[in-house]
Amino acid sequence: MPLYKTQGIILGWHKLGEADKILSILTQDEGKVRAVAKGVRRTKSRFGARLEPFTHVDLMCYRGRSLDTVTQAEIIEPFRRVRGDVARFTAAEAMLEAVEKVAEEHERNVRLFLLLRKGLQALEAGPADPAATAEAFLVKLLGMSGFGPILSACAQCGRQPVSRFSNAQGGAICDDCQERDARRAGPDALAWLAALAEGELEEAGSRTPPGSVRGEARALLYGFAEYHLERRLRSLPILARLHPAAS
Repeated sequence: MPLYKTQGIILGWHKLGEADKILSILTQDEGKVRAVAKGVRRTKSRFGARLEPFTHVDLMCYRGRSLDTVTQAEIIEPFRRVRGDVARFTAAEAMLEAVEKVAEEHERNVRLFLLLRKGLQALEAGPADPAATAEAFLVKLLGMSGFGPILSACAQCGRQPVSRFSNAQGGAICDDCQERDARRAGPDALAWLAALAEGELEEAGSRTPPGSVRGEARALLYGFAEYHLERRLRSLPILARLHPAAS
């Protein structure tokens, strides 16, 4: 079982036996890793607190047949402000869940690791609207995964204007190309999603559109993400309830 060293961000964990955890970790060099951390649920564990979700850590691990084993962990960034604020915590949970769905085990993806780290750093900075930061992260994650929605022209023919949105057809759709699942989409909602996709994560939480625009854009984004990831994202309804679109 060769030893390897890498950086990682803890995505989550579940119990194993009396005192152990099985961690899900997005690493910089190894992709997503499932690893056992032995004894970390004991009160006297020397590094149990270092292996909580959101924490950016420097790791030493042994590679195993099905599960790796964490032998050492040192905190690089604890993201304490994210854990200490309900709004930021909820937004970060949405980020981690989306990454958990798209990351492949032991498939190196440095861009994904850096995007998650940048998203957590943006939340740590204290944005006025953490949900917008999480939604910008989700748009960028979809683009990085090859599923980014087309928003400024018809996803089928490339023409403008567009007045509808289709998950199956890849985003904004003109009247001539629309299929059965296409729904109406206002230009302001599409423009807001485009701004999230193209802007910096650090700036996404500093500006918010009118409530009706925000609500429509959120519905389009959440539906599109779950369609293309082929999974329900349990954190998104919670995010929407904690950060409702202002009226």
